[in-house]
Amino acid sequence: MKIASVADVKAKLSAYLDASAKGPVVVTRNGKAVAVLLGVRDDEELERLILAHSPKLNAILDAAERRIKEGNGIRHEEFWKRVESLKRPRGTNDRGKSGKTSRRK
Repeated sequence: MKIASVADVKAKLSAYLDASAKGPVVVTRNGKAVAVLLGVRDDEELERLILAHSPKLNAILDAAERRIKEGNGIRHEEFWKRVESLKRPRGTNDRGKSGKTSRRK
């Protein structure tokens, strides 16, 4: 792990980006850590990193955990049943046929 000042990172950004592929680079201002440069290996890693720091997602997960602790969760089987029902195109029934009737003019 490297530690570098903001001024040094500004002057040698490309070198520090390369260094971040090997490990985190802690960026300091006036001797205090203010940021971390992290190398990203692939899109999945980037997505996990972004989601881990998403206030909106964290609020959803916190609310879900609270509901579960209060006994207001749903059973595993019911969850997957609901997920599968969301995958079906709108306006179709269990056999994949449209529930709409056509009108003739």
